[in-house]
Amino acid sequence: MSPPFALGTLCVHAARESDATTGAVAEPIHLSTTFERDADGGYPRGYRYIREGTPNRAALESCVAALEGGTAAVAFGSGLAASMAVWQLLGAGDRVVVPIEGYHGTLRQLHEYVRARGVEVRSADFRNTAAVAAALRDGARMVWIETPANPLLSITDLAAVSSLGRRAGAWIACDNTFATPVCQRPFDHAVDLVVHSATKYFGGHSDVMGGLVVIRDDAALLERIRQWQVLAGAVLAPFDCWLLRRSLATLALRLRAQCATALELALFLAAHPAVERVYYPGLPEHPGHAVAAAQMPGGFGAMLSFGVRGGREAALTVAARARLFRRATSLGGIESLIEHRASIEGPDSKTPQNLLRVSIGIEEPRDLIADLSLALA
Repeated sequence: MSPPFALGTLCVHAARESDATTGAVAEPIHLSTTFERDADGGYPRGYRYIREGTPNRAALESCVAALEGGTAAVAFGSGLAASMAVWQLLGAGDRVVVPIEGYHGTLRQLHEYVRARGVEVRSADFRNTAAVAAALRDGARMVWIETPANPLLSITDLAAVSSLGRRAGAWIACDNTFATPVCQRPFDHAVDLVVHSATKYFGGHSDVMGGLVVIRDDAALLERIRQWQVLAGAVLAPFDCWLLRRSLATLALRLRAQCATALELALFLAAHPAVERVYYPGLPEHPGHAVAAAQMPGGFGAMLSFGVRGGREAALTVAARARLFRRATSLGGIESLIEHRASIEGPDSKTPQNLLRVSIGIEEPRDLIADLSLALA
């Protein structure tokens, strides 16, 4: 669909046509693993084998590409499978510059797998562009950005870091899972690749796993990612693609409501005497607030973290007392979740022991505030 359409309209209509055979408005699920040739041996309908592509996967990929403003997207079986496809662009002797703070699964991939392939992994504090510039002083093949970052919600200046990376000769990749294209469009800031864990806000209902890599405009880069998709085989099944495309229709509605509620809860928590600190870029006191306000025009996201006075045991007690907030990992669903992040990340976690991470759902704000108020009492 053409650019004049608003993002909420694209969520509904991008790559979503009535079925040509029956006229059904809802997209059918094509479960076939293989597709018939014509008598001359050709595949004029574009599909040959499930690993290489299916109608449901094509619809999902086209929709996500339209939402992010890229030329194409490539779907994978999980968010980590998507990031692994990006690491495959790197070879022995290459250097990747990454943030200190980020999703622990991504950091484990970098330090346990990418380094083992002979790639230099150089970490920097991405809140400080001078630190990133220092890390790039002798060049790099890739810069990886995660903003807002998991779990402390730090903010990276996308335009500034992309400019530094480009001058160093690097590809710029951005994990946009927390923000989604509703809040933030990395391609507007010269990023080359956008990565999503589709399990989160794209799925939105805690019932499907997936990942996507979106390419801005580099045909050669797209071909390399697609080849990895086909040969590695970490692809999405048709039903999973169908679930994701169905959920994307309500992405803008869900996330805008979740962002508004997240800001209300952040303000409530910031004023609560039992809370030591709130990590949310929508608060003026957040160190990255000004940058976030400029590069996240659609909202500050629906994730927040807060430190509980009294340390680890006090934080675990608050999580145990919550009733509406479910004690579970992951994020982005319609139900609100709360978790003691350091316990999830394991004994090597650098996350503060008194920190609770919260994923805001679509419940009424006053009910969520009342629940946290009782849990903190």
